[in-house]
Amino acid sequence: MKRKFIAAVVAVLLAPLLTVILPAGTASAHGWINSPASRQQQCRAGTVACGEIKYEPQSVEGPKGLRNCHGNVGRFAELNNDGKGWQVQNVSPNQTFTWTITARHRTSTWEYFIGGTRVWSKNDGGAQPGGTVTHNVNLGSARGRQKLLAIWNIADTANAFYVCIDVNIR
Repeated sequence: MKRKFIAAVVAVLLAPLLTVILPAGTASAHGWINSPASRQQQCRAGTVACGEIKYEPQSVEGPKGLRNCHGNVGRFAELNNDGKGWQVQNVSPNQTFTWTITARHRTSTWEYFIGGTRVWSKNDGGAQPGGTVTHNVNLGSARGRQKLLAIWNIADTANAFYVCIDVNIR
């Protein structure tokens, strides 16, 4: 009986220490498109000189309903700079986009926009994605150089993740 009591006391005393020294788990979802190379991917790869986004391509998270490249995150505002020298990716009218998901979060919808018009969407009904997600997207009748905005809407928060890709639709 005495051993059980001592073990319980030690556990109670160690619990606060363990919460401080053990690494915390991932708190929220994160992801970006790596293929074709999004603006975040180009920053990560050093293709375009960027600031903090180079180290956090997965962190462009903002409130749902935005239509910009930086998700209203001030430190990633350079993603909105269309004159920054982003490399244009040649794509087909039916293109596969590959997301890298570094922290999985239940998904309501995925959306793709060109020029403010939604060209493709998928309702995932709260499903939890794997580490890689691919979408075969019909880009409609849009052709030539375009800025594509992809949005990952999270099911159980008010936030979404935003990704822009400069494309040439052939």
